[in-house]
Amino acid sequence: LVSLFMSDLLVGLVVMPPAMLNQLYGRWVLRGDLCSLWASFDVMCCSASILNLCVISLDRYLLITSPLRYKLRVTPCRALALILATWSLAALASFLPI
Repeated sequence: LVSLFMSDLLVGLVVMPPAMLNQLYGRWVLRGDLCSLWASFDVMCCSASILNLCVISLDRYLLITSPLRYKLRVTPCRALALILATWSLAALASFLPI
C-alpha cells in the first residue's frame, strides 16, 4: 500500500502541475527538454500505480485462497522483490522508449 501511495503521490506532485500548466496555456510553457522527462515520469508513475494495484490484488487473492500457507508464500523479502520489480518494470516501460 505504501508503494501505491508513493506512485499516486508522485503523480500529484510531479506529473499534475506541468499538466495543469499545459492545459491552462494550451501549449508546453516549460523548457523543451523537460517535456520528454515529464512524459517519462507520467508514464512511469501511472504504470507503477496500475502495477501496484495488480500486486495488491494478487496478494489479496493469495491470502483468500490459501490463508494457512500465506505466510510461507509471502515473506517480507518476496514482497520487497515484487515492489522493486513493479517500479523497475514501470521505469523500463517509460524511460527506454521516450
